[in-house]
Amino acid sequence: MIEGFKYKIENKRYHTWNYYLRQKFGCKVFKVSINAGFTCPNIDGTIGYGGCSYCSKEGSGDFAGNPSDDLVKQFNEIKTTMEKKWQNAKYIGYFQAFTNTYAPLEVLKDKYETILSQEDVVGLSISTRPDCIEEEVLDYLAELNERTNLWVELGLQSIHDKTSDIINRGHGFDSFENCVNELRKRDIDVVVHIINGLPGETHDMMLETAKKVSDMDVQGIKIHLLHVIEGTQLAHSLKKGELKLMEKDDYITIVCDQLEILPQEMVVHRLTGDGKLDDLLGPMWSLKKWEVLNAIDYELKRRNSWQGKYYKVDKEYSIK
Repeated sequence: MIEGFKYKIENKRYHTWNYYLRQKFGCKVFKVSINAGFTCPNIDGTIGYGGCSYCSKEGSGDFAGNPSDDLVKQFNEIKTTMEKKWQNAKYIGYFQAFTNTYAPLEVLKDKYETILSQEDVVGLSISTRPDCIEEEVLDYLAELNERTNLWVELGLQSIHDKTSDIINRGHGFDSFENCVNELRKRDIDVVVHIINGLPGETHDMMLETAKKVSDMDVQGIKIHLLHVIEGTQLAHSLKKGELKLMEKDDYITIVCDQLEILPQEMVVHRLTGDGKLDDLLGPMWSLKKWEVLNAIDYELKRRNSWQGKYYKVDKEYSIK
């Protein structure tokens, strides 16, 4: 047992998603990633065109289902594949690709309720933008939250508006903060996505993003490495020599620094992302995902450290 750390599982020194799920449901639970056929206001011209500079043609849903299939078929095909590894599991429907609150309310209800009605589904995780949840959708999510284990995943990426402009994010930090407040008024759990290695960002800037998130009423976090995917705006920058990619050692260092200042109660849903081999331009070391995760474990152990070791704010978070 690590002195001072409350959420230890196996050799992990951070509050893992797996630990949270096993404590809550008492069994293996995995996400089934759905592509519900949405688009994005930063693609269709409502906010902007072209999307975020890192966003793939699948809308960051590269491992989600085939959007040409109906939702039930997607769900069953992915579930069947996952069950080869984990039998007798429960499922969370993960609306992953593009902006999953960007549609009329009745359309959203139909899609969410379709997945929620599938056997052994114990929750939903809905990925969206903080500038794209209307009041009536917030109220429906609040009602949904009374019936299932609901997470709303919000892309922040960076607290620095200058960076947001560079990556064509289409909104600033204020929009994110306002959306978190509206969700938390309704007792809805929030997962924030941040990206390390964005253009122009220093170690201190990335750490400032984590510090700001640590002070907010946020229940979960996904920490991503910037991947450069073929066909994106960043791919053009990389090929022209205008973009420097993170080195593996630098990524491990910043992730450990960030974990140390996050509250222990905050669930860590992810510590690095995935990129499709055929489309990934770099960093290529990221393809060895387990080596990266093992290196993070090793570095925390070497430091005799853990998530929240240097978290100083006296604040309780509501984790359902």
